Amino acid sequence: MATERLSLTRGGNVRYALKTPYRDGTTHVIFEPEDFIARLVALVPNPRAHLTRYHGVFAPASRDRAEIVPRARAAASAERAEVSVSDRQRAMSWAQRLKRVFAIDIETCQQCGGRLRVIASIEEPAVIERILEHLGHTAEPVDPAHPSRAPPKGDRLV
Repeated sequence: MATERLSLTRGGNVRYALKTPYRDGTTHVIFEPEDFIARLVALVPNPRAHLTRYHGVFAPASRDRAEIVPRARAAASAERAEVSVSDRQRAMSWAQRLKRVFAIDIETCQQCGGRLRVIASIEEPAVIERILEHLGHTAEPVDPAHPSRAPPKGDRLV
């Protein structure tokens, strides 16, 4: 829906200019505000719903899907059919997630470029505070309702 083609009439109705006229010559459609909002809401997909749906031979349960989908993918998906949800979540380590999301590579030394190995993961707040105190840093309390996050990198998308 192009917002440039939307306007309000003097009566408070929503006027939408069509991209191309209908066969009968209609160039604009006028909606009551409630009707317009109801039609817009109908276009919004349900949360967590797939926006691409496959039908025919591309559908997940199609008998002929194996003929269309490349063999390597079909074989890999057949092998993973019995994999539990927890196994799928373990596919990426937390170090790999840090690298992917925040571009922080904790597995490579910044000075020599050699491979580093994680020998401990300290998660207890009291131990973390003692280590920071020893290093001369202070631990700032975090509000659980509003946890901090890293600032975005690069250009903002508009």
